[in-house]
Amino acid sequence: MIVSDFAARKRDGVPISMVTCYDAWSAALIAQTGIDCVLVGDSLAMVVYGHDTTLPADVATMAAHTAAVRRGAPDAFIIGDLPFLSYRRGLGEAVDAAGDLMRAGAQAVKLEGAAGNLETVRHLVESGVPVIGHLGLTPQSVHRLGGFRVQARDDAAAARLLDDARDLERAGCFALVLEAVPSAVAAQVTAALAIPTIGIGAGSRVDGQVLVLQDLLGVTTAFRPRFVRTWLDGATLIREALDAYHRDVVAGTFPDDRESYS
Repeated sequence: MIVSDFAARKRDGVPISMVTCYDAWSAALIAQTGIDCVLVGDSLAMVVYGHDTTLPADVATMAAHTAAVRRGAPDAFIIGDLPFLSYRRGLGEAVDAAGDLMRAGAQAVKLEGAAGNLETVRHLVESGVPVIGHLGLTPQSVHRLGGFRVQARDDAAAARLLDDARDLERAGCFALVLEAVPSAVAAQVTAALAIPTIGIGAGSRVDGQVLVLQDLLGVTTAFRPRFVRTWLDGATLIREALDAYHRDVVAGTFPDDRESYS
């Protein structure tokens, strides 16, 4: 994909598939599939590093993982998350952060929220950086929101979300992630925009979907949000493989002659 394909897919009614991944080996597997695009999400702070929120991710970490994903999937369309506060210190800092991710291999960046970010979005887009917006549950605002909660559940909040979505579109975003919002609200926003919406916990009436690779593979088991569907019992398969390896080592059946040098 390229940036212009996103609007074309919405016009043609063809949903967009996006997967979040963080490293070269998984990116290489994704590159062998029909998945449309890859998000290097700041959720790596939680999934990879074991933190409780996305806040510990910084620009250097995001750039390193973006570069790893690019090496694994050299032809993929890759979006890099701008991490917590990296785009709130002024236009210069935002440009530096976006530049780091783009030089690492991203073709676009994503940022959370509309209020206070519209000038930044315009400036980045005018500077040659494609931008995806993110509304609804914005994990970088977890403490202000009081936790990872469904957003826009009343009429006033839904109206604000729609206004923010329109503002981000006018500022130049080429797509918009909607996270943890009621399906009817996501459908209303989707219908109001010319740019595509990518849902995660936003129901089916959006223009595409994004899930974290480890979630859809069933690798993460400690916490599974309602919106996650698994297409593989990855945790069980991996545990069984590790136990089999352990048994073969203890039994002395690994390695055998085929796996040894003469």
